Amino acid sequence: MSGSPDREIMTIEEAAELLGVSVKTFNKVLHTESIPARKIGREWKFSRRALIDWIGAGRSDEFYREARTKNGYRSDDDSTLKPQKPRGAERRTSGWQLELD
Repeated sequence: MSGSPDREIMTIEEAAELLGVSVKTFNKVLHTESIPARKIGREWKFSRRALIDWIGAGRSDEFYREARTKNGYRSDDDSTLKPQKPRGAERRTSGWQLELD
């Protein structure tokens, strides 16, 4: 990498290195998450401080909550995830706490 390791404005390669991921992985995240960045011409530019703040503001429990919601779980509120029952499925009560309708 050229340039100082503590530059405030970074290229995609430098930003990926800062976060310890490959450029390919960083690029995927760039297009699926709200990474703080600016596209100038054909190149993305990143603020070192904004990336560090973005990482610090993330919560892993939000990631797992989204994954469970997408994989057949529903969230009635922020603290409880309950498995969804397929329509027409019989109730299995072993090990589950049931809510009566």
